[in-house]
This record gives sequence, structure tokens and C-alpha cells, in this order.
Amino acid sequence: MAEQTDEPGIAAAVIVQDGRVLMVQRRVREGELSWQFPAGEVEAGETPEAAAVRETAEEVGLTVKATRLLGERVHPKTGRRMSYAACEVAGGTATVVDTEELAELAWVVRERIAEFVPYGLFEPVQAYLDAELGPASS
Repeated sequence: MAEQTDEPGIAAAVIVQDGRVLMVQRRVREGELSWQFPAGEVEAGETPEAAAVRETAEEVGLTVKATRLLGERVHPKTGRRMSYAACEVAGGTATVVDTEELAELAWVVRERIAEFVPYGLFEPVQAYLDAELGPASS
């Protein structure tokens, strides 16, 4: 497991719409991370939920509302403190706005999540997606 650093925490937005979850592909990989949720550093005085909302607007141009914090952990691949916020779309259309950070985005159906995140999702995030998208078919 990676060591935790003193760097600012990262907040990720878990956005489900029309039976799909939004994933973004970063131009610079963080270890094995390539596809992930819209995310970025939590700024001083900012809650993880507010950071997830702000980062989503900055990266993909969507206005979202955080509905609840799904969980927090030290990411096993990066060692960064991570917070995951469930968010719902309030307006806009997802597009790559931050072309320096992101290569592309995809709305991913439940059955294809493992293709984008082969090492598995954080359990509270997986549980939320199972509830929102239905469990994986076997």
C-alpha cells in the first residue's frame, strides 16, 4: 500500500445520469490510474463535496450538486487522501473543458466499469453504483 503524503486531499465526483457513470481520462497517469472520476485537490477551507462540485465544473463543464459523501480513504495506488462525493447533474453537458488535464471522457454503463477501472472501485463507491445502476450481471 502506498504511503500517505502531506499533500492536499483529493475529492472525486461520482456522477450518475441515465444509467451511466461519468469517467474522465487524465493526460498524465497517476500510477495505474488513467480513467477515473472527475476530481481535484481540496482547497483550504473547502469541503470535499464543494471541491468535487468545483472540479467537475472546471474539468467537464457540468454543474452538479453533491448529494452525500460516499466515503474517504488513502488511495492504495497513489497514497493520496481521497474523498468521494455522490453528485447529481444540475445543468450543462459534459465535455472536456480542461484540455491540459483531460484527454477524453466517457459515460460508462455498469457492465463496462471494469474495463475502465480494472483494479476495482472503493467499496462504498461500488455499493453506491450498484444501487444506482444495478449490480453487475453475471
